[in-house]
Amino acid sequence: MAEKKLTVIDLQRMKENNEKVVWVTAYDFITAQLAEQAGMDMILVGDSLGMCIYGYDGTIPVTMDQCIYHCEAVRRAAPKTFVIGDMPFGSYQTSVEEAVANAVRFHKEANVDAVKLEGGKRVTDIITKIADSGMLVMGHVGLTPQSSNALGGFKAQGRTAETAMDVIEDAQSIYEAGAFSILIEAVPPEVTRIICDKLPIPIYSIGAGIHADGQVMIVSDLVGHFQAFTPKFVKRYGDVAGEITKSFEGYIKDVKDGKFPGEEHAYQMVEGELPKLLDRLK
Repeated sequence: MAEKKLTVIDLQRMKENNEKVVWVTAYDFITAQLAEQAGMDMILVGDSLGMCIYGYDGTIPVTMDQCIYHCEAVRRAAPKTFVIGDMPFGSYQTSVEEAVANAVRFHKEANVDAVKLEGGKRVTDIITKIADSGMLVMGHVGLTPQSSNALGGFKAQGRTAETAMDVIEDAQSIYEAGAFSILIEAVPPEVTRIICDKLPIPIYSIGAGIHADGQVMIVSDLVGHFQAFTPKFVKRYGDVAGEITKSFEGYIKDVKDGKFPGEEHAYQMVEGELPKLLDRLK
């Protein structure tokens, strides 16, 4: 378990010392508690909860209230871990004022340490205003799931010189706008390395190669809980879905066969009280 919660100064120092930051998504109390006990550096309460928790086809339907609700649970479970709240679609696109108000909600209601929002040059004014309000903002470039329709689907970005320059310029703009760090998704490692070398703030990866200052994974992919599909960049470290299924199958069989519950699972009456009860029933 972490001895103390990391700060933005610690994260910057880790970049300068080439010390990798490891983080994961979490959406509930138990998972976040286990992440903190394992020593996770950061937790992202991502809008991926739309698929992993609610069964949506994507992240678009996720609401602010849902994100706040899950951030609250994660914060209670992981008080010593740096927690990032993911701003859902519609929470910052309407106006700068609404974006700041929603970032404030994350801090006041869920006590997060930072917020994350997607987009490059088009969101710089929003990042600046949130940062100027005293809150930490993480940018997110490359594959941005909230705008996947505009990108032609969930496809890797920056694979040509022209599109790679777009990603690099987006990252540069986000840095200049005041973001304390940037998450890069589904981009070739060479592009990530250029951005890491070019910018002084921490650059993190999800499917963007080993050169980043740290890595994040979706918890359901990491532990083998989500089985609908597995992205190319995922390495599974467990088979939670398989273990849960085996547990369910064993439970069903034991109940059907009359093996559960056994005597060891039952409460016993106080000695001598059963005859008294039977007498009363006569």
